[in-house]
Amino acid sequence: MSRSALRSLLPVIAAMFALYFIWGSTYLVIRIGVESWPPMMMAGLRFFVAGVIMFTFLQLRGHKVPSMKEWLAAGLIGVLLLTVGNGLVTVAEHLDVPSGIAAVMVATVPLFTLCFSRIFGMPNSRLEWTGVAIGLLGIVLLNTGSNLSGNPWGALLILLASLSWAFGSVLSARVKLPKGLMAGAAEMIIAGVVLLIASRISGEQLTQTPSPAGFAALAYLVVMGSMIAISAYMFLLKTVRPAIATSYAYVNPVVAVLLGIGFAGESLSLVEWLALGVILSAVLLVTLGRLVFKPKTAGLEKVKV
Repeated sequence: MSRSALRSLLPVIAAMFALYFIWGSTYLVIRIGVESWPPMMMAGLRFFVAGVIMFTFLQLRGHKVPSMKEWLAAGLIGVLLLTVGNGLVTVAEHLDVPSGIAAVMVATVPLFTLCFSRIFGMPNSRLEWTGVAIGLLGIVLLNTGSNLSGNPWGALLILLASLSWAFGSVLSARVKLPKGLMAGAAEMIIAGVVLLIASRISGEQLTQTPSPAGFAALAYLVVMGSMIAISAYMFLLKTVRPAIATSYAYVNPVVAVLLGIGFAGESLSLVEWLALGVILSAVLLVTLGRLVFKPKTAGLEKVKV
């Protein structure tokens, strides 16, 4: 491999590392945070503060202020990915869905990404559709486990969050977003504002001062989970295929489950461990299918690799 090729590959590797391990840890951190903060308030503060810090930094570095069209596009993607995608996961964990189970459920994102990609004209192989079918079986198994069977609203919220995140991931490559890291900053600012408005409308209130652990959780989510990891994700969405960018979903659950077991006393039943294996196998099939399948239909929009 040439030095120039290696230099172009290193940012992708660093971004994937951030998604695989930093994002895997955020499920546990969210669980800790919602013990002190109302869920939508915490998520809103997380994204708004991170977005304002990033926007200010980029302005000082001379980056161009987004146009109105770019703000609107960033708002759309920010609402899909962050307000709905992440916000509903935060609410679900507040409803006592274990952090590891939430991560396993979110692992279905690449499967839904594949389905939405098909709507936009990207052909899919039989291997990929086989992965989707296996993934659906995994979702059914997971919902029969003890952690979700008694919490249907939590399961529904995470399913809706996964659908929204997948659709936003595919759509982001087809709208005019601000350049570079400014896209993530704009998306987080708008998503944060929407979440804080939703928090206000829903009547969320702080009944007491958050604990030191609650403040530490919020700080971690702002810096590591938002400024670093989300910027890495936005970079990957513009650099690789959506199915590759969302491949973090088969590493995050393992990280989240192990952290939840080790630090939060969580546990998975035998059926839930089986569901984890089934879902991760399905995501792997979809990812491999995207890597080896070459579109044969002429005239389609060129797909990133």
